[in-house]
Amino acid sequence: MIYIVLFILLVVFVVYSFTKIKPKKVKPFPKHWHAILKEKVLFYDKLSDKDQLLFRNRIMLFLSEIHIEGVKTNIEDLDKILIASSGVIPVFNFPNWSYNNLTGIIVYPDTFNEDLEFSKHNKNRKILGMIGTGRFENQMILSQKAIRKAFNNKTDKHNTPVHEFVHLLDKMDGSTDGIPERFFGKEFIAPWLELMHKEMEAINSDNSDIRKYGGTSQAEFFAVASEYFFERPKLFKAKHPELYKMLSLCFQQSKPTN
Repeated sequence: MIYIVLFILLVVFVVYSFTKIKPKKVKPFPKHWHAILKEKVLFYDKLSDKDQLLFRNRIMLFLSEIHIEGVKTNIEDLDKILIASSGVIPVFNFPNWSYNNLTGIIVYPDTFNEDLEFSKHNKNRKILGMIGTGRFENQMILSQKAIRKAFNNKTDKHNTPVHEFVHLLDKMDGSTDGIPERFFGKEFIAPWLELMHKEMEAINSDNSDIRKYGGTSQAEFFAVASEYFFERPKLFKAKHPELYKMLSLCFQQSKPTN
C-alpha cells in the first residue's frame, strides 16, 4: 500500500513540475539588427519583406532556445546575429522548427584542436567548428573568426556555422552519415547515395569544384555540398543540377534565394 501511495505522490509531483515550467520568453527583435542582416547575410537580403519578418522572428526564437557562450572572447551582437542566421538558413522552410539536439554553442576566438585546445602555441589548431560528443553532447563549438569570415566573403562556397548546423540535421535520425533520412522520403535515399558517391569520386579525382573536404566522407560531403547550395545557389544549380534538385528537396526550397 505504501508503495502505491509513494507512486501516486511521485506522479503528482512530476505533473506539477511540468505544469510549472514556462516556455522561455522570446525577446523582441532589435530594430538596428535589420541593417546588419541586410549587410552581412545575403540569404536574408534576398528575401521578400514578408519572409524577412519571418526570418527575424526565427532568429529571436533561436536565441531564446540556444545559449551562446564565449571562451576567452566577447560575444557581440554581430556574433549572435550570424550564429542564429546560420541556424535558421537550412531550416527556414521548415515551419515551427527547433533544434532539439542542441542546447548551447561555445565560441572560441580562433581555431582549435580535437581536445578543444586553442592556445596559439598549439600547432595542431585546425578545426573551425564541430558538433560536440560525450560531455559536450548537444553542444556546438565554433571559431569566432570562422563565424565572421563565413559572412564577410559573399562569393565563396564556404560557411563553417552552416556546415555544422547541417551536421545537426544529419544527426536527427541518430547517426551523422550524410543521409538525412528525416528530410528525404525513403524513395530518394538510394538515388541520393548514388549521386553522392559519384560526386565524391569526382572530388577525389580533381574533377569537381566542390571543396575537397567533401570527398573525405558521406557526412562531410552532405555538409560541404550544403554550404555551396546556400552560399552560391545559382552557381551550384548551373554546375550540379542533379545535386541541386536533391538538396532543394531536402531543404524544401523550390528556387534559389540569390
